[in-house]
Formats: sequence, C-alpha cells, structure tokens
Amino acid sequence: MPEHECPKCRGRMEQGFIVDNSYGALIVSHWAPGAPRKSFWTGTKVHQEKQIPIGTFRCAACGYLEHYAKPEYEAS
Repeated sequence: MPEHECPKCRGRMEQGFIVDNSYGALIVSHWAPGAPRKSFWTGTKVHQEKQIPIGTFRCAACGYLEHYAKPEYEAS
C-alpha cells in the first residue's frame, strides 16, 4: 500500500479499518450503493453482491480519518 499523507496536517497516514460488531463476530464495514431501505427482518435491505469493503487511514499526528471503498480492503 502506498504511503498516504494527511490532507490536514501532512502527517503520516496508517492503514486500518472500522470494526463492526455482529452477533459474536467482528467484521469490516462495507459501503452499499443507494439510499437505505428498511427491512422487517434485518433492519436494512442490502444487496450483498454490491457491497464494497471500507478501508480507513488514520493520521498518526492529528487523528484525522479518511475512508476508501475498494474491493482489496476485504478481510483475507
């Protein structure tokens, strides 16, 4: 992963991710296209195949967070 520079303070950005808690599991957050729609069973309707994992970069100096939705950020 190439080095990222903080757009706020020019500090070094480090790669990470936002953790979502799910019924006994820890998963990577995902971006989903369109506006959210309610679901009686799951709370929100989503198309699993259209979701893209979110990678997050944090500035080591000021704490600024920057998020990117890219397929390569999926947990391996």
